[in-house]
This record gives sequence, structure tokens and C-alpha cells, in this order.
Amino acid sequence: MPEICLLGTGGMLPLKNRFLTSLFVEYHGKAVLIDCGEGTQVAFAQHEKKLSRIEMILITHGHADHVTGLPGLLLSLGNCSRTQPLDIYYPRYWERVIRNLLSVCDCLPFPVNLHSLEEQPCSWTAGQIDPMLKISAMPVDHNIPCMGYSLTLRKKPVFHPEQAKALEIPVQYWKMLHKGESVTLPDGRVILPEQVTGDSRKPVKITYITDSRPLTEMIAFAQDSDLFICEGMYGSPDKKQSMNQKGHMLMQDACQIASQAGVKTLWLTHYSPAETEPEACQDELKAIFPAVVVSKDGEYLNL
Repeated sequence: MPEICLLGTGGMLPLKNRFLTSLFVEYHGKAVLIDCGEGTQVAFAQHEKKLSRIEMILITHGHADHVTGLPGLLLSLGNCSRTQPLDIYYPRYWERVIRNLLSVCDCLPFPVNLHSLEEQPCSWTAGQIDPMLKISAMPVDHNIPCMGYSLTLRKKPVFHPEQAKALEIPVQYWKMLHKGESVTLPDGRVILPEQVTGDSRKPVKITYITDSRPLTEMIAFAQDSDLFICEGMYGSPDKKQSMNQKGHMLMQDACQIASQAGVKTLWLTHYSPAETEPEACQDELKAIFPAVVVSKDGEYLNL
């Protein structure tokens, strides 16, 4: 199952005890990284995560606290003897910024495939990580183009080996059937996957939204997520007007969205550097959404 690590929880600028927000999601030795602010590769070392496992980077937007760690991280990957391609996705508006960042780390020993996203909802299969992994993107409401991301990992149905044995299906066909493929046996029989598998299982869903005013559309986007990671710049309601003007949301806003979306767990992130004790309002937040976690750097979950 996926292993999730919130490498940092800070917004705007890193602090001595708080790296900039970035999310690492690993599955079967391959990983997705969401955002890459200054110092992200240092956070990797501190939390003992392996850079070499990154297959895809998703960028929410091009503000410095979300992208300026990209050149250093790519160069470090090159020094790890990487040769396989790396995919980077980002809103089309930030094309020039991403290419300029890449210009300072030329001669990488691996190809970088750039994918610009239009400012509209979209989704694709992340086959380089797992053919069962779907990634969805949705524009959010920052002062400049910014995307939220959702990772949905579908699960194979339970395979019943006793049924396969009863049907005298050779073992070499079991994997194909478990993947949902029909097979034709040497004796001419056609075996359908449902003959040897059980009901489908609920997928695992992880949603990540930062740098946005609260949007009604976020409720459907995060619906039924096992883990919802959302920004909460401040926990003080008197900051509401100021945050909305700057294209951000409060911790209370994130809790309201989590409650309405029916998510299992909410991790807060992207705290303002002036929010030195985000855990101080934890009781108030739990009154809105009991399964909220006022995250710290290195917050970890195995789903």
C-alpha cells in the first residue's frame, strides 16, 4: 500500500525547524513528489526518503516556495546514476518558469519529460508508477494559476486460487486473470477474470490542495479521500479576510471542506512562518473535523 510522507509543512520561506511543504507518495518502490520548494532534497535526507524512487513530480504552481528546489533535486538525481526518464507536470501558465529552472541543470544523464496542464480538470494514468494509479488535477483559486492533485490507486479484486485450481487453470495464467484479462487455455477454454476473482475493492485516494481560497468544487474533488492534505496558513479567524485577499485559506476552512467531503483524515500544511504554534488551535479544529492532524514535518502514514 502507499507510504506517504509530508516532507515539509511550511509556506513562503523555510524555517530552521520547518521545511517548505512537499509531499512524497511511494508505492512498490516508485514515488510521486508534489511540489519542490527550496531545501526539499535536504528534507529527503532528514526524513530518510530516497530521491532515486521519484518517477513523477507534480507542481501546483510556480511560486518560489513550491519550485526553487527543483534544479538541485534534479542534479542530485543525476548524481545517483539515474538514467530512466522523469516526468514533470505543471499548469501551462508556468511553462517558462519550469524551463528556466531546468536551464541551470543541463547535461542531466536522464531525460526530463515536461507535461503542461490546461487550466481545467483533467486526469491520466500514471503507468510509469502503476497502471492502477490515476492522477486527477483541478484548478484552484489562488491569485495565479494553481492546481490541486488527487491520486487514486485502484485495487485488484481478491484472487481465489482455489477456484482457479478447481477450473484446472495453469498457474502461469493466474496473474493475467488477476489483472483483469481474459485468457484462452491450451484446451480452448476461455476463462473470464470474474470466474476466479471476488468483488472489486475500494480504491485508496489521496488529495493534495494548497495555495487557494476555499472552493465548493474542492468538496467533490476530495470526496471520500483516505487522506486529504490541505493548506491552513493560520488558525486565527481574524485572518480570514486577509488570507482570502491573498488567495489562501485558514485551517478552519480546510476542516470544513474535509467534513463536507467525507474524508477519513485531514493533514494541515503550508503554515505561514508567522504561525509559530499551529497546534495551539487544535481543540477548535477538532470540533469542526475530529480527524484533523496539525501536521509536523515528516508526518507519515502507511495506507
